[in-house]
Amino acid sequence: MLELSFIRENNESIIEHLKVRNKDFKDLILKVLDFDEKRRSAQFKLDNELSELNQLSKEIGEMFKSGQQQAAIKLKEQTTLLKDSTKELKQHLFDLENSIKEILYQIPNVPNQQVPNGNSEQDNVVVDSYGDLPTLSADAIPHWEIAKKYDLIDFELGVKITGSGFPVYIGKGAQLQRALINFFLNQAIENNYKEVIPPLVVNEESGYATGQLPDKEGQMYHMQEDNLYLIPTAEVPITNIFRDTILRGEDFPIKRVGYTPCFRREAGSYGKDVRGLNRLHQFDKVEIVQLALPENSYDVLDEMVEHVKSLLDKLKLPYRVVRLCGGDLGFTAALTYDFEVYSAAQQKWLEVSSVSNFETFQSNRLKLRYKDNNKKNKLVHTLNGSALALPRIMAALLENNQFDGGVAIPEALIPYTGFDSIDFKD
Repeated sequence: MLELSFIRENNESIIEHLKVRNKDFKDLILKVLDFDEKRRSAQFKLDNELSELNQLSKEIGEMFKSGQQQAAIKLKEQTTLLKDSTKELKQHLFDLENSIKEILYQIPNVPNQQVPNGNSEQDNVVVDSYGDLPTLSADAIPHWEIAKKYDLIDFELGVKITGSGFPVYIGKGAQLQRALINFFLNQAIENNYKEVIPPLVVNEESGYATGQLPDKEGQMYHMQEDNLYLIPTAEVPITNIFRDTILRGEDFPIKRVGYTPCFRREAGSYGKDVRGLNRLHQFDKVEIVQLALPENSYDVLDEMVEHVKSLLDKLKLPYRVVRLCGGDLGFTAALTYDFEVYSAAQQKWLEVSSVSNFETFQSNRLKLRYKDNNKKNKLVHTLNGSALALPRIMAALLENNQFDGGVAIPEALIPYTGFDSIDFKD
């Protein structure tokens, strides 16, 4: 959520920068400024009336002490009117503050100047590309056929138990999934991330604090009776660990990593792009989160990008790094890099990670601050990234490493799997 003071001081610049998102937010900016002006006017009036009420109360007390009872009683009538007025003003102020908050929830983060113009993912900019695209034999098959052939993943069984988008991993498919999770966790821990195992269910306040609510409400699984949400990503509970916190400069860097299943309704998804592991309602992901001082946050973003690169290098998967354009940028992000791996059998790029800097957008909602050198409270910058999301990594590994009679396991994973290939006899 943008800071109201920031909007007040930079409204013209904000309106202009938000145009990169291909939507005009001018009316909302002007509306929130109008409500803010009314709020400040109401606050000024309330402060004056409370001050007057306090002064009258002192005068009444002195009158009673000096025997001026009639004058004191008459003055008390005036205080009664003032009390009614201040009560109305407090309610008016409360309503204005709620209106301001509701408008602020509709305004996205201001894109960083590095964010390119564009309408959709077709306008994203490839900034790096690594690895040679594999050449497969003519009889190469996509991962959903590999999974069925070698009894690794049962999509139909998942439909029977729950519905589409909830696969069942079996045998070496389950072992490979678990190996990837442990590999990603250990790599993060070696890079000084502290592991946490957070809840898979969060309350409404946590959803609002990191920006999933109200923006992604329709994409989250909601348990109405308890008003709780299944997490769409570990970012939500891990970042909320620090909600309502004041940190010190010496606390940084703050690095956390967590593995969780993730749950997304993916409403409106259909067609060939959702086949197999390409798009699921439940999937596993290892998430890295950092809290940074504002002056360091873009160095931290670069560091997180390098971390994800190192994982894909070790898995020997061809990948590219993409800077998202304004039209494809997430609601809460100031700058995002997506990582895409190449699926040789499907002959297309699959997104496996997003690494983002949210600057103060989340921390303003979280009330997450630190004390600077002058002992003033300032908002922290928050960052997070998938390191990595498993479904499409699994898809690319199966497809790119298939050979006549099986699938080879990357060398970096063999200590975790305990086997170097998957073949028919398995």
